[in-house]
Amino acid sequence: MQEKFSIIQEQFDYLNQLLSEPRIISSHNDFKKLKILHGQISPLIDSIEKYKKVRNDIENVQELRHDPEFKKEAEEELKLLNKLKTSLEKKINIQMVPIKDEDSKDVVLEIRAGTGGEEAALFARDIYNMFVKYAERKNWEVENLGISYSALGGLKEIICGISGKNVYRTLKFESGVHRVQRVPVTEASGRIHTSAITVAILPEAEDVEVEIDPQDLKIDVFRSSGPGGQSVNTTDSAVRITHIPTGIVVSCQDEKSQHKNKSKALRVLRARLYDLYLEDQKNKESSDRKKQVGTGDRSERIRTYSYPQGRVTDHRVGLTLYKLDSFLEGEIDEIINALIQKNFENEINDADIVQNLIETLKPYRKAPAYSGKAS
Repeated sequence: MQEKFSIIQEQFDYLNQLLSEPRIISSHNDFKKLKILHGQISPLIDSIEKYKKVRNDIENVQELRHDPEFKKEAEEELKLLNKLKTSLEKKINIQMVPIKDEDSKDVVLEIRAGTGGEEAALFARDIYNMFVKYAERKNWEVENLGISYSALGGLKEIICGISGKNVYRTLKFESGVHRVQRVPVTEASGRIHTSAITVAILPEAEDVEVEIDPQDLKIDVFRSSGPGGQSVNTTDSAVRITHIPTGIVVSCQDEKSQHKNKSKALRVLRARLYDLYLEDQKNKESSDRKKQVGTGDRSERIRTYSYPQGRVTDHRVGLTLYKLDSFLEGEIDEIINALIQKNFENEINDADIVQNLIETLKPYRKAPAYSGKAS
């Protein structure tokens, strides 16, 4: 492990050097790529330094155990230090898993009401608000891209963009079916009903990552409508785009400008196409799908929110929290972290951040002269 730490530090030092070189600074693609890598490795370097200090402290305190005057205090200090050492080892194991390219991306969040009619739409609104509050805690930005209301003010569907640091890495396990058990506002007899919504977390793709041939698009314009179907716009500003090869259909009518609606619709379409590409890659790379937490199956029931019991249960990690109110206020990190931990435990054995660093930085070491093009 110490050998790996030394190699990581050497590669990180070289990465710092690259980021100050004019040849890198002048290349937008290279600078952005290496800056993201720097942001991913910096926390690991910090953890390694803390780990080294704790090991050094343990060695120093162990010497005090032989002194009768300090033996009791030394043993208590060792317990705390060993606990911290174990915690840092777990943290480093997670940080040693190379972060995938898509993990640093912003996302498109799609929430749709499923079984349960009006009650499902009201629950979709609650879950959307939960994600918005969580985004505020993370200092992320949320931008609505498309919305469809139900008669009682619930959400039949909402699509929004969330941007910030490592958004996809944090939220990707939220995709799936979210189930709610509660007494609907529409239920006069007070019976508990079960309803469900679907959540999809799609990494946003840049233009260079997903090429869309205009010939593959069927674009229709129509008049925007509001709750109940009434017209809310006197011009044909709403846009519907159909991607003919895949059959994906995206509509947007939030803006009064047809151009802005088209731009938003293309943004969502690009994210859905990129998600299809990633899913295809996962199917090719994974020989054991059972190991995966479940990042893409929209039909998988992943979580239950029980209002009568005040609990939320994530079925993939078997974790139940009896604090539903605070969870819906955006305090969802406990389950988020448990999901990330479980997924990383599945990947740790195959992970090699050292090799990943070496391979990423190798082209920059080999090039005697810089061509000005991105590597």
